[in-house]
Amino acid sequence: MKFKSIGVLIAMAFFSYSHAQNPIIQTKYTADPAPMVYNDTVFLYVDHDEDADIGFFNMKNWLLYKSTDMVNWTDCGQVASLKTFSKWGRQDNGAWALQCMPRNGKFYAYCPVQLSGIGVAVANTPYGPFVDPIGKPLINNSGDDIDPTIFIDDDGQAYLYWGNPQPYYVKMNSDMTSYSGKITTQTVKPDKYVEGPWLTKRNGLYYLLYAANGIPENLAYATSTSPLGPWTYKGVIMPTQGASFTNHCGVADFKGHSYFMYHTGKLPRGGGFGRSVAIEEFKYNADGTFPTILPTDKGVSPIGTMNPRERVEAETMAFSKGVKVESNDETGVYVCDIHRGDSMVVRVLDFGKTSPSTFTASVASALQGGIMDVRIDSSHGPLLCTLNAPYTGGWEKWQTITANLNTKVEGVHDLYFIFRGNEGAKLFNFDWWKFQ
Repeated sequence: MKFKSIGVLIAMAFFSYSHAQNPIIQTKYTADPAPMVYNDTVFLYVDHDEDADIGFFNMKNWLLYKSTDMVNWTDCGQVASLKTFSKWGRQDNGAWALQCMPRNGKFYAYCPVQLSGIGVAVANTPYGPFVDPIGKPLINNSGDDIDPTIFIDDDGQAYLYWGNPQPYYVKMNSDMTSYSGKITTQTVKPDKYVEGPWLTKRNGLYYLLYAANGIPENLAYATSTSPLGPWTYKGVIMPTQGASFTNHCGVADFKGHSYFMYHTGKLPRGGGFGRSVAIEEFKYNADGTFPTILPTDKGVSPIGTMNPRERVEAETMAFSKGVKVESNDETGVYVCDIHRGDSMVVRVLDFGKTSPSTFTASVASALQGGIMDVRIDSSHGPLLCTLNAPYTGGWEKWQTITANLNTKVEGVHDLYFIFRGNEGAKLFNFDWWKFQ
């Protein structure tokens, strides 16, 4: 039997998808999304709430995810940590909301270290490694030095905004690691600003988005005809909702679509100190104002497809249940902590007009291994193949295993990995896969 799509566009428009996609990352707690569009890819920088619940923000590093279709996100691992700023920053906690900006062939990440100031880290690629070029805080004004947002205007002048409970700004120099003039305080009238500014520009109008109205926070915005204000309060974008008493937004325009990114407390055991990033697509109103954007479980629709005949990293996924990710210098990032009943979904794979015949994956196990069922379109959909992951001699002793397809597959489909094995036992690690 052959499963064939009528066409890519029809398949994408009418896909029946059984899983929610928000929050977009299920393997870790993530917060304070900072999207950066670069080379036809959305790079999403986030900070990271550690799993341990200490009744406060337990944050030690900054992570990166990327996507070209807005539904499948690749975990690119850690890009910086408190150790990056070990010359001056506290090392026990406090890696709060950052933003990254490309300029002159380099990438500049503005990273607040709670109670120590705002640092700048520089890298040659979006993935890092980011290093501290000045060995001291870029901003060390007060205990309010959190949540930086960086913006480069059309004339090349860059501005850095930050602050809680009021916004500050400086004019950045062209080297992006120093600034000119004094630190200036801004106000938003009526005064609803709290923290988490995001500065952007559209059709000649400047937008300052931010968390507002105290605890619990909503997300609001103000506008100005100048990047230096004065700012006129325009209203609430996202009302207060969910288990997280904070919120923090970023916006991105990508391939003709506008996206609003924020965080929630929707993951299991999540909440105010275990947050998770989510995304909604939106359209500006005709007069340039923001619509009201409400959180959804569904998330956004895909705007592209993936090629299943190219090597796909296992940490690229649209949705997962139960699994985690780890990384090391030799392997990079890989999927781990796989147990019986866990699952992963990768969306909108375009198999073309000719079915592949085999499925290959790289796996490792220090125990008895396990089984991976590969299905399309749902967790109970047609079974393409069953791959047996054996004992390989260690959790990072990788073997490449190939299984023959039982069923031909063409066109565009979602791919489901369903894991089976001994109850309660860790089964195997999963590094990459592809069809041939």
